[in-house]
Amino acid sequence: MHFLNLGILAHVDAGKTSLTERLLHAAGVIDEVGSVDAGNTRTDSMELERQRGITIKAAVVSFPLTDDVTVNLIDTPGHPDFIAEVERALAVLDGAVLVVSAVEGVQAQTRVLMRALARLRLPMLIFINKTDRRNADPGRVLAELAGLVPAVDAGADLLPHLAEYDDDLLAAYVDGEHPGDLTRRFRQQTAAARVHPVFSGSAITGTGVPQLMDGIATLLPTAAADPDAPLSGTVFKIDRGPAGERIAYVRMFGGTLRVRDRLGDLGRITGIEVFENGAAVARPAVVAGRIATLRGLSRVRIGDALGRPAVDRSFAFVPPSLETVVEPAGRRDAGALHAALTQLAEQDPLINLRQGRDGLAVSLYGEVQKEIIEATLRREHGIDVTFRESTTIHVERPVGSGSAEEVIATGDNPFLATVGLRIDPAPPGSGQAFRLEVELGSMPYAFFVAVEETVHRTLAEGLHGWQVVDCTVTMNRSGYWARQSHSHGTFDKSMSSTAGDFRNLTPLVLMDALRAAGTRVYEPVHAFHLDCPADLLPALLPTLARLRAVPLGATGGEITGEIPAASVHDLQLVLPSLTRGEGTLETTFDHYQPVADPPPDRPRTDHNPLNRKEYLLAVVRRVP
Repeated sequence: MHFLNLGILAHVDAGKTSLTERLLHAAGVIDEVGSVDAGNTRTDSMELERQRGITIKAAVVSFPLTDDVTVNLIDTPGHPDFIAEVERALAVLDGAVLVVSAVEGVQAQTRVLMRALARLRLPMLIFINKTDRRNADPGRVLAELAGLVPAVDAGADLLPHLAEYDDDLLAAYVDGEHPGDLTRRFRQQTAAARVHPVFSGSAITGTGVPQLMDGIATLLPTAAADPDAPLSGTVFKIDRGPAGERIAYVRMFGGTLRVRDRLGDLGRITGIEVFENGAAVARPAVVAGRIATLRGLSRVRIGDALGRPAVDRSFAFVPPSLETVVEPAGRRDAGALHAALTQLAEQDPLINLRQGRDGLAVSLYGEVQKEIIEATLRREHGIDVTFRESTTIHVERPVGSGSAEEVIATGDNPFLATVGLRIDPAPPGSGQAFRLEVELGSMPYAFFVAVEETVHRTLAEGLHGWQVVDCTVTMNRSGYWARQSHSHGTFDKSMSSTAGDFRNLTPLVLMDALRAAGTRVYEPVHAFHLDCPADLLPALLPTLARLRAVPLGATGGEITGEIPAASVHDLQLVLPSLTRGEGTLETTFDHYQPVADPPPDRPRTDHNPLNRKEYLLAVVRRVP
């Protein structure tokens, strides 16, 4: 049996979940097609999803495609506020179907998804949906798609399109010859993500769905997996069972997992369920190529690699750009709120729960996500909360280079460790890197691990409290005291270095180095595309200026430009009244730009290594 792990992706309301229902019905898994409006679809199982008619969490369902191919289908959210769910799904897919509305055409989220799929080189089919609706224009949509990606009408003449990527086909095309089996070459180019076949129809009526299923069967590659290979799997989703136990969703890339297998510190597997014919079925093992749920792994987290790490497909999208403080309506609910938000953060790590001095803060993609968190806390945990106004998440970048060091048993260093660090700027978008300029054998490896882990944790809050990005930290000095013991063999901690010494000392050294380098605070900026009646454009321009938007081009009633992320929500609120309800706005993260002085500060959540006295009192309860 072969497996195809297939994602269904789309802009919200393009018909993604309806298409999932139609595929399950066509495969004979369900007897009746569910409706999003009626709240009875197979993959929208959460009460909030049924109530709001949108997908919030990625869901897995399986169906037989052919006699020897089973599809594990992942239905993903379409709303941009839940893009993190899409990112986690992309990490485990063999291919995708991108759904585009024949009425609305290519929308903001459509473009974001196409860019992500192209960057990951995932094979993709495109389904133009809602061709039965009034004002549907599949031809216009196909032209829009072809202008963005190599989109090819699967029912048209394939030779001129395939010839662009195949010299033999190009020669045959120029000579007026037909090269024979184009289907095989079409499949090869689709699997290599050089072309993207386009199908059209209606998920509601079923028109075009059989052709799409044929395309899935013949054009998309199945999982290349060896059940006897070394274990390799990726955890891409965490749920909670009725008793609060963690349920891990894993895509198996290689090897086999069995009930009672122990996975290091994560725990021992007590139950396995695989997806078959629309249901999750208990099995004693799961083999490479499949998606399964695992029980018993009490310490598992999203992103964990089981065995050998698989191909890294993370960070397809930018992290959240908004943050808000969550407050319980009743003081007695403070502890319960922290526990509930911790559980939500397990299921969505990009919530990035922070215990600040001014309360519990969570990261957001948008205001709809805030509403979902509020409703989830009320429905599932019985906690009423309020949110403070959302603020923009900034970042810090080093201005120059800076160095610092602390030497063991020297000065007022209370830790049995020597650490020297240098921080240097790195190119935009490069993230954080850790390097060594000392011999790896100069001290126990665990001490180097402790320094590197602490460096990344400490860089979460720079001089102004924002994450420090685009930098390289180099360890250029190290030292330790070897393990000492008394004659009767007991360990003498007061004379022996431990990993804890390096974890506690590293923040002081790193922040001294960062202070010497200096940092600049940057704010996220979105590229925008605004479409409105041309006669309303003059009245709109002053509002754009007030919101610090910078128009870069205008044609008729279409404006493109840049706008700070902090102003996007305000523009969305005033746009309907300024454009008689006819304006549409598309935005996507584009870059960071420096903020004007004085830069904004964010309250710290650490022990403040910028203040040595405060830090040492918190860590060692004394100041030397």
